[in-house]
Amino acid sequence: MRLLTTIAIAIALLLAAALPGAAIAAKAKPAVIAPIGADDRTHLKDIEKYLDGIKTMQSPFLQISSTGEQAQGMLYLSRPGRLRINYEPPVPVIIIANTSYLSYIDTEIKQIQHLPIDDSPASFLLRENFSFSADGVVVSDYAKGAGATRVTLVRSKDPLAGRLTLVFSERPIQLRKWTVVDAQGVVTDVTLLNPRFDFPLPADLFDFDERSLQIDGRN
Repeated sequence: MRLLTTIAIAIALLLAAALPGAAIAAKAKPAVIAPIGADDRTHLKDIEKYLDGIKTMQSPFLQISSTGEQAQGMLYLSRPGRLRINYEPPVPVIIIANTSYLSYIDTEIKQIQHLPIDDSPASFLLRENFSFSADGVVVSDYAKGAGATRVTLVRSKDPLAGRLTLVFSERPIQLRKWTVVDAQGVVTDVTLLNPRFDFPLPADLFDFDERSLQIDGRN
């Protein structure tokens, strides 16, 4: 149970429907695309271009859940397909994605769980080519105002399993935070703190030895 608890905390950072049993909406209605005008579609294209242009990102983050839990850590992203999330104590969790699988590593009890990247509603962020119209992704809501744009995404095959809302600042466009709502209605906000974009990240940052749980110690 300990491993599932720590994974549940960690999974909220980028995933809403990857754990077994999370996709409980077996009778989910078809996903509805938000009504978006011509000007807003142009703005969405600008956001797509911005996201597609991000090759690497490093950022401290603050994570707050509607359950009252809080966590901090460091996030590394290298597109396509590579992700690392280091949580600060007391959360003994590291998440590493390396092209095909997300690995949830509990460094305290030395346990790992692997999940396919494609089981995530946020997997499109790790794709080689970013698009809001990518297979399996639907824009379910869009809002612009007060210097920010919010774009909500769901999985087209299981829209009630969870949703992800990306929040961007304006002038210039920059990813600032995201909100995940899982199938049980738990809301998790993740705020990026002074993110850095598009600078070299070492490839071994996304590697680890599963047998020994030897992991690069950078954070």
